Amino acid sequence: MAKAAKTAIKKDPKQALEAKNWTKVIKAVRSPKTGAYTFKENIIHKDKVKDYLSDK
Repeated sequence: MAKAAKTAIKKDPKQALEAKNWTKVIKAVRSPKTGAYTFKENIIHKDKVKDYLSDK
């Protein structure tokens, strides 16, 4: 039998609801020297995703 996962989110329903409002965003950024792309990962609030992606 598999063991049940024990996390703080399962114990506190208030935290579980708040956790659903956050999103992991991966943005490709081009290096000015080499022209190669690098990727930046951030966890931001779902209401600010458009602002994060539109920043240059």
